[in-house]
Amino acid sequence: MPLLFFILLVVLIAQVGFWNTLGAILGAAAMMVLLIVLIIAIAIVGGLFVARRMMS
Repeated sequence: MPLLFFILLVVLIAQVGFWNTLGAILGAAAMMVLLIVLIIAIAIVGGLFVARRMMS
């Protein structure tokens, strides 16, 4: 399986160039980080909302 990813990466670099490929990979990683941050923020806001409901 890792060999398949390596071959796909080589083909992608051959087609669009190294810097475009690196930018795409870093962009995808940044999107995953933003998604995780968004999920954590939603969980915190939801927890605060539930805590306020319990207090009153």
